[in-house]
Amino acid sequence: MRFFLAAAFALAAASSLPAQTPTPTAPPQTVTPPTGTAVATPDLTYALPIAGNWTFAATPDGSAATFLSPAAMPQLAIRCSRATRRVSISRAGTVAVPFLNLWTSTLTRSVPASFDPATARITIQLAANDPLLDALAFTRGRFAVYVSGSPALVLPAWPEVIRVIEDCRS
Repeated sequence: MRFFLAAAFALAAASSLPAQTPTPTAPPQTVTPPTGTAVATPDLTYALPIAGNWTFAATPDGSAATFLSPAAMPQLAIRCSRATRRVSISRAGTVAVPFLNLWTSTLTRSVPASFDPATARITIQLAANDPLLDALAFTRGRFAVYVSGSPALVLPAWPEVIRVIEDCRS
């Protein structure tokens, strides 16, 4: 009888082992921007943010948060224009792209972008009450900005970003 009980417990323990192994990450989701072109959305849940620091500065028309690399090179800028109640997000780029993609832990969206060759920046504009800004403010530890065909710029979520968003809403 003891043998059967021991065998039953051993079998139960062995059968639960596969349930303890981590499952692979889900395949990339597909997001369809307004133009109808499908864009593969990477899962960046466990991606490590790049090294650097956020800075915050008041501007004559609002405020700005800039993420600087350890070499003090600007990687991303988030600016508020109180007059228009719009938030702009810009990153360095070399060519014009139709969309800049934003990934947060709760929402991912492709936003129509513009390119300024004089500053070599790709920029998007969002209304201050856009739900994507809420997702950016409340993301879990990181968010990412990327263009199709390039690696994502994964950044830490710090309070400076929230300050800019709130400045545009007040």
